[in-house]
Amino acid sequence: MQTYPKGHPIPYAPTEEADLYPDSDGEPMAASDLHRDQLIWTLQTLETHFAPQPEVYISGDILMYYEKGVPRRVVSPDVLVVFGVGQGLRRTYKVWEEGKTPDFVMEFSSESTYQNDLSGKYDLYAELGIQDYFLYDAEGLYLPSPLMGFQLVEGAYVEVPVGVAGGLHSPALGLDFHVRDEGLGIYDPVVREWLHTPAETAEARAEQEAVARQTAETRAEVAETRAEQAEAEAAELREQLARLQARH
Repeated sequence: MQTYPKGHPIPYAPTEEADLYPDSDGEPMAASDLHRDQLIWTLQTLETHFAPQPEVYISGDILMYYEKGVPRRVVSPDVLVVFGVGQGLRRTYKVWEEGKTPDFVMEFSSESTYQNDLSGKYDLYAELGIQDYFLYDAEGLYLPSPLMGFQLVEGAYVEVPVGVAGGLHSPALGLDFHVRDEGLGIYDPVVREWLHTPAETAEARAEQEAVARQTAETRAEVAETRAEQAEAEAAELREQLARLQARH
């Protein structure tokens, strides 16, 4: 997602259509702090991964209108990824204007949403032709499994099987989703690396640089100690040689 610095308004002009298709439903973005943190992490991680591909649009908690002229036909996925429409700010996502529905949708299920996630949204996303539908239960209390994935096959969702490494593969994204000790994890099987947010990458780089500095300092200290030892041994040899010469 793209944001503007604080104090700079987003340049949207109000229109009659904007009134017809509002950009807010008054519902909170997340059910809890844990959901919010995991949702933001997922969005930032996917945005970072797909940043080099300008045709990929990623958003979260945006109102998606899927039938022109019928504003009540709207849904707000927690995470959506669309290929081929381009990055850029949007107040809402109108399927008829974009030309397609998302390729990937993910819902962060909670006590108040999990039943709809498994029924109403499940049916709707299949009807809309969304290729991959994933669900994540951060608390591990409401879904049959903390992480679930479905792939559209001939118009119906088929559950994604758990892979050898324990993750669920999203064919639409080409990525594997895992439940890890610290929460949700996303793995790129092509380059065989875990995905990270920019902040995590910067933190890891800083740790690596600190370790490298410490290693360099340790090596320098070891080299200095060895040099001192060598000098002491040389001095002792010189003294021994001097005593031998003095006897003769």
